[in-house]
Amino acid sequence: MVTRSWRAPAPDRPSVPLPPGRMPLLRGGRPLKRWRYVGAYGPELMLCAAAGRIGVVPFAWWAVWDGERLHEGRRGFELEVSEGAEIEVVSPHGRQYAWTRKRVARVRGTFEGRAFDLPGIVDESAGYHARHTAWRWSAGVGTLASGEPVAWNLVNGVHDAPDASERTVWVAGEPREVGPVEFDDLDGVAGLRFERVATRAARENYLVIRSDYEQPFGAFTGELPGAGPLAEGWGVMERHEVRW
Repeated sequence: MVTRSWRAPAPDRPSVPLPPGRMPLLRGGRPLKRWRYVGAYGPELMLCAAAGRIGVVPFAWWAVWDGERLHEGRRGFELEVSEGAEIEVVSPHGRQYAWTRKRVARVRGTFEGRAFDLPGIVDESAGYHARHTAWRWSAGVGTLASGEPVAWNLVNGVHDAPDASERTVWVAGEPREVGPVEFDDLDGVAGLRFERVATRAARENYLVIRSDYEQPFGAFTGELPGAGPLAEGWGVMERHEVRW
């Protein structure tokens, strides 16, 4: 069992099935949920794309804000994603556990003939989450008032222990964990304020699986925990409540 949160590079990684090893589809009566999300953000174009499985049921989707409107789809979106500094966390969740790895990256591709090369965040997650799971999340990139590039991953509801959490700010590519944060719904988090430009939202009810999801793209202002004032910032806020 996982009884406390663990964050690399701490020793004693939990001795339960974890990536890159095989994770069984069912553990303790809970189905495996796994996904990979890529987000890339800038003032003229922002995008996200995800693919994964809930048990044996696959899902995939993408969304692009092109500076004027939001485009959405479920297949046929290719991205080139570079390696970057990563963090890894394992946390208890319900009666089981969840795993995540977050990293910064450069995301390259073409959308409707328009080439892009943007900073972004990659989220790889897997676990046997509780039947009812809810979280608030923010991911973004930008520049600090000091001139240094910055990226962040802030959360409440999953992997959010006081220590050994997934809350991370990357300053000039180097990750540092930050303390607990409070969300103002989807209007801001900690010292950051958020102004949305487009919103991807979905409510789905498949009887066994029900999901209420909202993720707006937008611009950030204010002060980033553990890093200081932003000169400019772009990214997403997210609200997700799911029964799975």
